[in-house]
Amino acid sequence: MAEVVELPVLGMTCMGCAGSVQKALEAVSGVDSAEVTIEPGLAKIFGGGSGVGSSGGATTGVALDRAALVSAVLEAGYTIEGEAGTAKEAPAMEMDMGEYNWTDKGIWKQSFHNTKWCLAGCAIGEFGTLAYYSYSGITAGLTLYSTIWYLYAILPLINGLATSVMLETFILMRGQMPLGLAFKTAMGMSFISMLMMEISMEVTDLLFTGGELGMNFYAIPLMLVVGFLTPWPYNYWRLKKYGMACH
Repeated sequence: MAEVVELPVLGMTCMGCAGSVQKALEAVSGVDSAEVTIEPGLAKIFGGGSGVGSSGGATTGVALDRAALVSAVLEAGYTIEGEAGTAKEAPAMEMDMGEYNWTDKGIWKQSFHNTKWCLAGCAIGEFGTLAYYSYSGITAGLTLYSTIWYLYAILPLINGLATSVMLETFILMRGQMPLGLAFKTAMGMSFISMLMMEISMEVTDLLFTGGELGMNFYAIPLMLVVGFLTPWPYNYWRLKKYGMACH
């Protein structure tokens, strides 16, 4: 007999997230196919010969195991609303930090993926602005830490945030999400995470330039490494505790 199981999945923010959940579910024994949407966050799992699997044929005779499906979603780095043991088990749930662990490989993997896309979006705006400063010479000779210096220093951060939101909106639209909803979802990203990333990259660049606002191209590899590592633990914590991805 055909079976269908629905799971309200939390933490998905892009089509890449949905693809990860679908792949994890379709690897579970008895699953013929899975359909995953991010708005709303929902996974429909078909079994018992009710659908066509990724291999082109249906698997029959094996009942769907809800516990195994839930486990697959959790191991992929996402959470399920209302399920015991998930980060969204209760609203505003406070976790005893003494029992909090940093050893969840699935969460580290997903937060790595999320942080990577945040870095790509932030770097476009920040690097582009700093490169323009160097090319145009507009910031040459500014008094270090003067009011005008700070104004120019803040602009790369603002541009980085803007390009990150634009990139996320574009990715969501490629996944067939309407523009308005895609932009709203992109605006829901963690600005704390992105600011941590932006500030750490600019400070690294300033160490190379001696405080002059501009791009030191030798600093780029280190800027990317520092920009990634600085918010990654925070993104893990946010995803682990609240089921919310930075991206």
